[in-house]
Amino acid sequence: MKGVSKRLADKVALITGGASGIGESTARLFVRLGAKVVIADVQDDLGRSVCDSIIRSTDDSISCVHCDVSEEIDVEKAVEFTVAKHGKLDIMFNNAGIPGNSNPSILDIEREDFKRVFDVNVYGAFLGAKHAAKVMIPARKGSILFTSSVTSVIHGEVPHAYSASKHAVVGLTKNLCVELGRYGIRVNCISPYGVVTPMLRKALGDVQKEAVEEVVSAAANLKEVKVEAEDVAEAAAFLGSDESKYVSGMNLVVDGGYSTTNPSFGEKFRKKFA
Repeated sequence: MKGVSKRLADKVALITGGASGIGESTARLFVRLGAKVVIADVQDDLGRSVCDSIIRSTDDSISCVHCDVSEEIDVEKAVEFTVAKHGKLDIMFNNAGIPGNSNPSILDIEREDFKRVFDVNVYGAFLGAKHAAKVMIPARKGSILFTSSVTSVIHGEVPHAYSASKHAVVGLTKNLCVELGRYGIRVNCISPYGVVTPMLRKALGDVQKEAVEEVVSAAANLKEVKVEAEDVAEAAAFLGSDESKYVSGMNLVVDGGYSTTNPSFGEKFRKKFA
């Protein structure tokens, strides 16, 4: 077995939405663990900045390519770029996503907003898997990952389009697991709770990171620690590595047990009788 510090040595990974948040943390971790990484993102300047902060001298451990995951030609070109540069694709991490309109009322949802969320979160994830599979099937190996959300296992208090899209990602994961297993390809997704990413802060109206972290921690089930993008990156590293060689079809929920309990009764009880 490879040393834990380089457990992704010889792996090539393509990460959508890799210029910031969970994607950026995953890109940085994958490089530290020995992988060659390609960031695919619409945020070109941010993507280049991440690459520049990692690359040293003639190092080719990380590069970036423009990619709008809702456009098939962009996704196809991102996969082709990765294979042309590194000769293969071992890990496809479909991480790009958007929250959509923050107003949760079904009465206020516009068709275009709902459609845009699904175009990025579901269709974009599907396209990533489709074009990765074209490379991985002949190789008869590979790991396809998706970022879902804790909203795939709980309900309420988030926009309907976002919740529905993340449930769809879990369904896509399990269906693809069945189809692609015969080719030695593993398919899994990760459902994190409350990671304070730039996307989340923007959805909340550009609230300060510390203020959002305080609310997330107060609502969390697991105390004394806080959830960070690096925690999701570590889950992706496990699912992308050979350490999880017989794990497929899993929705790995990284939520500190948040989805196992409903604190509403206790909160109402305390407010009434405290």
